[in-house]
Amino acid sequence: MKKNGKRFKEEQIIYALRQVEGGRKIADVCRELGVTEQSFHRWKRQYAGMGVSELRRLKKLEDENQSLRKLVADLSLDKHILQEIVSKKL
Repeated sequence: MKKNGKRFKEEQIIYALRQVEGGRKIADVCRELGVTEQSFHRWKRQYAGMGVSELRRLKKLEDENQSLRKLVADLSLDKHILQEIVSKKL
């Protein structure tokens, strides 16, 4: 689910994390990217120690997981509707 605001590329997130690891202040990096410190700390908690390729893979898996969840929800709804139809006929 996409929230209001920007969606940052993997390179931008890793760049921001590495800048702070290199000694820059969090406030400066956040101001440069236009994000809140809360967003930065969420990124740090979620992506700490990852490289760009690992982060891309994680995002790809998250997208795939979201689409699979939608598919399961649709199939569950179809199953429920069919069960109701069968029970009414009997």
